[in-house]
Amino acid sequence: MTKWMKKTPPAEQSSSEPALSVYQRALRGRLLAAPVVPPPAPWRPVFEYTYGVPVGGLLGIGFASHPDGGHDLVMVVSHDGHGLFDAVTGEKIARDHDPDPEDSTPDGVADLTCPGLGPVAGNRVHIAGLFGGGLHTKAKDGWFLEAVTPAWPNDRVLLSVDGGLPHSGPYGEQWWHIFHAAYSELRAFGFSPSGETIAIATSSDLSLWTRHPARNNEDVARR
Repeated sequence: MTKWMKKTPPAEQSSSEPALSVYQRALRGRLLAAPVVPPPAPWRPVFEYTYGVPVGGLLGIGFASHPDGGHDLVMVVSHDGHGLFDAVTGEKIARDHDPDPEDSTPDGVADLTCPGLGPVAGNRVHIAGLFGGGLHTKAKDGWFLEAVTPAWPNDRVLLSVDGGLPHSGPYGEQWWHIFHAAYSELRAFGFSPSGETIAIATSSDLSLWTRHPARNNEDVARR
């Protein structure tokens, strides 16, 4: 005796996404038309290269404060280990090529931290990036950062003083397109807790800007 089974009907084709409104098209067009420009004064680049310094297999970044001067440090976690940069000079001040396996990536603990190194050894640093977490997107004095994707999948990072989208004010005066991740994945972006540093990390590079005065008339770091 043949047992008939009730067949499940095929899933229906989902309807197309609704068309963008006139307002949405205008906003998207304004974002697409904004060229990449450097952040305005008082921000200055920490590295001389347009896309910062290469960090292959970058997974995430986090901020710490130097125990002596109190200025910002940036910790980088990658497939090649851990590194620590001075966020004022760009100098790589510590490196661990072979961290303990249980601490090599932040996803091994609930608070997404990795052990510090160099001058912040003995402390744990919160890492934002591939495994989650986040950095500050607003500084206390009104600077604001956000990521937009008007042409998926390439993220653009915007800096502004007008509170964020929709950026109705003039481009180059109240908002700036400072980074375009056209060649690798955006991992993390944000301000340091002090508000003195902007960091943007992709899967292949780290870019930093600071408004901390240069030391001894130094130029941007050449790494």
